[in-house]
Parts: sequence; structure tokens; C-alpha cells
Amino acid sequence: MIKKIAFQTFGCKLNFAETSQISRQFIENGYEIADFKETADVYVINTCTVTSIAEKKCKTAIRSAINRNPDARVAVIGCFSQLKAEEIQEIEGVDLIVGNNEKHKLFELISNRKNNTATNCAYCDVKQMEKSDAFVPSYSSGDRTRSFLKIQDGCDYFCTYCAIPFARGRSRSDTIDNIVKSAEAIASEGLKEIILTGVNIGDFGKQNNETFLQLIQALDKVEGIERYRISSIEPELLSDEIIEFVANSAKFLPHFHIPLQSGSNKILKMMKRHYQRELFAERVYKIKSVLPDACIAADVICGFPCESNEDFQDTYKFIDALPISYLHVFTYSERPDTIAAQLEGKVAVNIRRERSKALQILSDKKKHAFYVENSASLRKVLFESDIHNGYISGFTDNYIRAKIKADPALINKVVDVKLKFPDKDEVFIVEYLNQ
Repeated sequence: MIKKIAFQTFGCKLNFAETSQISRQFIENGYEIADFKETADVYVINTCTVTSIAEKKCKTAIRSAINRNPDARVAVIGCFSQLKAEEIQEIEGVDLIVGNNEKHKLFELISNRKNNTATNCAYCDVKQMEKSDAFVPSYSSGDRTRSFLKIQDGCDYFCTYCAIPFARGRSRSDTIDNIVKSAEAIASEGLKEIILTGVNIGDFGKQNNETFLQLIQALDKVEGIERYRISSIEPELLSDEIIEFVANSAKFLPHFHIPLQSGSNKILKMMKRHYQRELFAERVYKIKSVLPDACIAADVICGFPCESNEDFQDTYKFIDALPISYLHVFTYSERPDTIAAQLEGKVAVNIRRERSKALQILSDKKKHAFYVENSASLRKVLFESDIHNGYISGFTDNYIRAKIKADPALINKVVDVKLKFPDKDEVFIVEYLNQ
């Protein structure tokens, strides 16, 4: 009898790449993939710990799986498992708890389990994994158009608010040769777009005397892949050479995601970030000087300890003045064992929420302005396979979601379109320019 396995993934693109890699192992061994809301024999929850809200969502998913099939094996893997195994052990019905450095062995671990009881042995495995510094390659597949390709893992920065270095370990990378081989494998599956992912991808290659610039130069030559996106990259690691390479590449897209975190130099220093806001602004203006239509997203945290109203207004005005396309807004959440969690001057939760709302409104304003700038422009879109209300959709090169009347001939093809107008969900209706 074929066994069914269901996955639920939280958090970053890196987690999605790793979940896909794990799922392929189960498929190769005769498992059938089920939707997480269906009854399955095994449930795998790949967790996130970046905020307390993320942890709550993970625990809800764990309990949902247990309630859906009390006889199923439930495996909890990832960052939440790595840092808070004891907390997960308290949830009755969890069979296996695995952190980050051994989750690629999940098929073997589940196959060797004799019962459905979370034991101290499973918890000890997590503690032992914290010492590992090996890089485990992975990429996502199953999507007919694009893949998340893991190029780097871990982080050496230890920003005062962040627990990810404790969950993911030190910075480490694959080699350029191995990544090129993975890109070639992705191309052989017929996928057209790759998103380069990691915890700190700009830090790529230092163990192997390689650089991120050398990597993207090599990937640019891989046949079959038509588009690459660079996921989040630190401003001090985003060099002029990288920006100029993207500007002159036919494959690397005009889409950048740059963490800002605060527009106040005082707060950036308290966060132990590696730049001041002036450098961030330089990166934004450099991109716009060579790629005027580029989409630039920024991460920002509001309510960090000691963030005064004046500090917040500095951040708001700084962002408002920059040609940023939209924001990822994070309300500060205390992470255990981080330096920031021990700081005095905590901002009241209601004030954090007010500031978050203000930044979300600013983000909407920025996004609207970016869309207005692109109205009636000619762009290239890679259309995806999902059909919704008679339309298929995809993203332009500069990351605007667009849709067109469903036409199977357009799926998984990069085509020229004209952006007409956005609908109520801010998805552009486009006209196909059949050449």
C-alpha cells in the first residue's frame, strides 16, 4: 500500500527549497504527496522561528496534523525545532523533532522510528546537530515554472535581534561548480526561472575563495534557464559590480530585495548592522541609475528597543524619500537568547503595532506609485500554470504580478506583454504582444 506524506512549510524561501528536496526522497521511495489538509500517513512541518507569530503558526499546524490523523507520524523540523525542541516535545503526538542540519536525513530517520512517541533520543539529535557546519544542497521542483535554489546557509552576523544564526549555524556555501550543476538539473526539468536563496547570500563563497559575483557570472551561462532573481542581499554586500552585472545581463532580473531594518543610524548601531542608512541609500540610487525600472523591496523592523518616536519618524521619512517599490514590515518580536531581548527601553506592544500599520500604509503608497510608473509599459512575463477565474498569472521581470485570459500555450513561457491596468487585487491585466 502506497503511503501518503504531507508537508507544511513556514518561513523563508530557503525552507521551501529544503522541503522540496526532502519530498523528492520520499517520492523516490514510493510515497505519494498529499495536501496538508488531507489525511496522510506522515506529516512534516518545516518550521520558522523568526517571530513569535511564526512559532504560533507552526504549533497550530502541528496540532492540526495530529488531530487530522492521530495515527500518523508527525515530524517537526527546521529552525523552531532547532531552538525550542523542549517546547515541541510538550505537544502530545509529535513523533520526531529534527533541527536544520539533519533534516535532509528525514526519510532515514522516519523509516527507523519504531513508534509514534517523541523521545529524548529525538531531542538529543537536535542538540548534536548544532555542532555541524556542513552545507547541504537543495532546490525546489514541482512548480512548472520556477525553482528556489539554495546557494548558502547560516550567518556570521549575529544581529542583536536575530535568532537565525543560532538556528542555522555559521555561514557556509556550496561551490560554484555544484550550484551550476544544480541549475543545469533544474533546466533539464523544464523550469525557466531560478531564485537564488540563502540566509546571507552576499556572503557566498568565502570558504572556497569564491565570490557571489563569480557565481552569478557562471550561472548566466547555463543554457535553458531564462531568468534569475536574487533574493535578499545585505546592502554592504551588494557591490557596484553586482548591480552593473545585473544591469547588463539578459537573464538576471531588475528585482532587488535589500534589508534596511531601520532608517535611524542609532537603531542600526544597536542592532549591530554592518552599515549606516547612507550606504543603503547609495545602493538604491545606484540601482535606479542603471536600472530605472527596477523593483526594490526593503525589510524594516519597527518597535525595536529604545526606538523613540523621533527614531521612528526618521525611518519613515527616510523610506518615504527613497525610490523603494514596497516594504516587508516586521513588528519587533523578542527572540530568546538574543542581545536585544535583554535591552531596556522596550517599546509598548500597542505602539509597535501602530508603527507597523503606518509603515504598511507607506508600503502600499510606494507600491501604488511603482505601479503607476509601469502602467502602459512593455514588460516580459513568465506565466504560471494555475488558472483562477479564467486567467493565468505570472510576474514581470521587475516583479509586478500580471494576468491574462487563460491560454495553455503561454504557460511556462517568457512572453512580451503590455501592462494595461491593475484590477482590485492589484494584479495587472496585460495584453499579449504576439510577435
